[in-house]
Amino acid sequence: MIRFGVIGTNWITERFIQAASEIEDFALTAVYSRTEERAKEFAAKFDIQTTFTDLESMAKSKEIDAVYIASPNCFHAEQAIMYMNHGKHVLCEKPMASNAAEVQEMITAAKANNVLLMEALKTTLLPNFKSIRDHLHKIGTIRRYAASYCQYSSRYDAYKEGIVLNAFNPALSNGSLMDIGVYCIYPMVVLFGKPKTVKATGVLLDSGADGEGSILFQYEEQDAVVMYSKITNSYLPAEIQGENGSIIIDKIHTPEKVEIRYNDGRVEDITEPQASNAMYYETKEFIELIQNGNFESSINSYANSLITAELMDEARKQIGLVFQADEGCNL
Repeated sequence: MIRFGVIGTNWITERFIQAASEIEDFALTAVYSRTEERAKEFAAKFDIQTTFTDLESMAKSKEIDAVYIASPNCFHAEQAIMYMNHGKHVLCEKPMASNAAEVQEMITAAKANNVLLMEALKTTLLPNFKSIRDHLHKIGTIRRYAASYCQYSSRYDAYKEGIVLNAFNPALSNGSLMDIGVYCIYPMVVLFGKPKTVKATGVLLDSGADGEGSILFQYEEQDAVVMYSKITNSYLPAEIQGENGSIIIDKIHTPEKVEIRYNDGRVEDITEPQASNAMYYETKEFIELIQNGNFESSINSYANSLITAELMDEARKQIGLVFQADEGCNL
């Protein structure tokens, strides 16, 4: 049984708890919130026995083995390192941190303390993503990866009324690239590694956050096109184009329908059944790694998280997107 504490009492934490509760070896024993009132309210909702309003007190607690971090992005590195320094395993919500320098600090802390650190990027651990990987050879030499994730944010309506909520606050290392774009970039890195070049464009809002962007990545023999947005919707599938055919993916962030369309007109459905709550698989991976004595995922690995952060750093540099957390990181 792996005993978890959670940092963050928002909707994503609730989704995590709902998914993790389906895993036999998951136990939820503690919650942190900045206010005692909110901590107790959240604890009552999920029958959590222990509440904390001090992060270090929870990090020192003998009641937890691991922590799920779903605080604003700018706090991920500091909180993760604190918990790892107290011997706790860390499942950190995507993006892992504000920038690559912070990700590297987190990896260093994980290795120094012999604990598991994993980015909670659900896509790459889903059965349908595994199906993509298993069938990739069928489409021949890969020439293009194209992924679009554009989802109009309900918080953008408030933004247009002059209310800057967390989603569009660069002080929290938030915005379109970090919240949405990462879902296009991380799977690309898992499938194809680090590209040779990055060319990025984007739309910056008055708050300093990015509303949308497009990135062209160049590999040795292929390219990749990524489009993301929190201020428009898109209904385009993702596609991996090979010389013998293409793999069509309904949604890059949570693929539920995947098929191969061959050049000769044949269509092969390679969809795999999967749980309704996609966060189940990342939590299962995390728990099994701990139980097997492994301190790194082979899929959501240190290298893949670091490469993704480096690519997002370069994209931000090109579009002029700066976070407060970047000071001293030489972006």
